[in-house]
Amino acid sequence: MVVLDASVIIKWIFPDRPEEAHSHLALQILQHIKEARLAVSQPPHWLAEVAAVSTRLEPRVSKEALQLLYALEFPVSGGLEVYQKACSLAATLNQHVFDTLYHAVALTEPEAILITADERYYRKAAKAGRIVRLRDYGPALLGFES
Repeated sequence: MVVLDASVIIKWIFPDRPEEAHSHLALQILQHIKEARLAVSQPPHWLAEVAAVSTRLEPRVSKEALQLLYALEFPVSGGLEVYQKACSLAATLNQHVFDTLYHAVALTEPEAILITADERYYRKAAKAGRIVRLRDYGPALLGFES
């Protein structure tokens, strides 16, 4: 199971932006999800955050992109344990709760792993475990071959 933070999902919407390094890996993840090779669980705010970022970057494409993302019907994990873990991570790492919620889902869902393209968050949070950088993604990393 994977948890994908907004930094990865945004690459699905804007794969050709020069600022979006490793978009091909993000798109590979999306393909693996569509093929049911990867399960996903997301925090409650994931779509709102992607909406905020995509609207800031390119308002004309955000509405259609959100319709497509919403149609994926990703399961959401947002129980008390997730919020408590996110608050603990936020305090320990000096990060915003909205960023740590993704990681909290990965840490509370059995065998889940957070995939992020946010290098700054990764550097601070790697020691908490169950997090990989998008640039290091490969099917073998998650236990299956491409």
